[in-house]
Amino acid sequence: MPSEPRDPFERLTDLLGRLPGIGEKSALRLALHVVTADAAYVEALAESLVAARRKLALCGRCRDLCVGELCPRCRDARRDAGVVCVVARPQDRIAMERAGVFRGVYHVLHGVLDPLGGIGPNELEIESLLRRLDPADDHAANGGTAVREVIVATSANVEGDATALYLSRLLAPLGVQVSRIASGLAVGGEVEYADASTLHRALEDRRPLPGG
Repeated sequence: MPSEPRDPFERLTDLLGRLPGIGEKSALRLALHVVTADAAYVEALAESLVAARRKLALCGRCRDLCVGELCPRCRDARRDAGVVCVVARPQDRIAMERAGVFRGVYHVLHGVLDPLGGIGPNELEIESLLRRLDPADDHAANGGTAVREVIVATSANVEGDATALYLSRLLAPLGVQVSRIASGLAVGGEVEYADASTLHRALEDRRPLPGG
């Protein structure tokens, strides 16, 4: 005999529980909220989830999530394309933008170096960063602007520091100034959770990274 179909509430709870930072109790609470919410809201939520997954892609320049070939930051001629802030994840870029402390452009790595977790340079958006800095490419990969400085804004933890050091050594031969956000961000702190004043101080106090 065919097996009984799985209870839709259990399936919803299970799927919500797979989201990062959502435990069993939180998943149950969210599932209860969804199934008791207004039907129009639930339909809009479902449609937005499908649309986000189908329409969002990586920016052809900075590798951030966006709709279309280039994200709004890369299209904005008012931003200083000569200063590139390298962040680990889209949420770090979002934190910077909400704080309003940076008017250059970004590059999103989509992770940090973590050998124990199986994440090496090939798993990160490092090659695309190098293309933006390559003088032989006539700076076309960076919208026609030469990059003067790369600010590594990874979090102040072991993986973030290792990623910053790796990038500084990799970029040194290209003649680009490489700096690291500094004391405004506490040791072990995550960029996405920092407030505006903390991010401002971290950027203002950035220090040059050794290239070798």
